[in-house]
Amino acid sequence: MLDSINIISSFQMMRSDPAHMGNSPLVSATEVATGLTKDSRAENEKKTGKTSFADYLMEAANYVNEKQQTSSDMAEKLVLDPDSVDVHDVTIAMAEANLSLSIAQNVIERLTKAWSEITTTR
Repeated sequence: MLDSINIISSFQMMRSDPAHMGNSPLVSATEVATGLTKDSRAENEKKTGKTSFADYLMEAANYVNEKQQTSSDMAEKLVLDPDSVDVHDVTIAMAEANLSLSIAQNVIERLTKAWSEITTTR
């Protein structure tokens, strides 16, 4: 799960080829890899007080990851020391983790379909 979060956090819509359409400034691959654009995004967020769509996605991914970790930790406690945790709490944590993951999968699927429809519109 952590690898996919790192991939999500490094994904950015940048114009790196002058032949590509758009009015955003050209960005080299080294700037994206070193994270210089993340710093400028953080500075822009401080100035405007608004968070970007990428930040919302990262918060959502972190939330899903937190639910998964909590569920895993509670299941581990149940196995190692059954008296320290209630079985119902473990079941609820697992259900929350499953629900958050399934919602995230549906959102990703719908975003992918929407992006596909936007890019193929003539």
